[in-house]
Amino acid sequence: MVRTEMERARELARNLVELLASYEEELMALEAQAPAAGPLRRAVGIAIAEACYLISDEGGGREGWTPTGDARRRTP
Repeated sequence: MVRTEMERARELARNLVELLASYEEELMALEAQAPAAGPLRRAVGIAIAEACYLISDEGGGREGWTPTGDARRRTP
């Protein structure tokens, strides 16, 4: 059976969520003791949320996951 690109992306996203979920829990505990860990915890949470979006997405919005050539050249 040949996997489609989207099926593979969803599988990788599921693996990412499984991996990062335990780190997010540890970072929440660390943040209570050291508030400076907050930005890292938020970044991990955002990565989890984006992976969950990809897993649940039914094909729409895929264009937003790959930056165009112009987007990579932009500077804030």
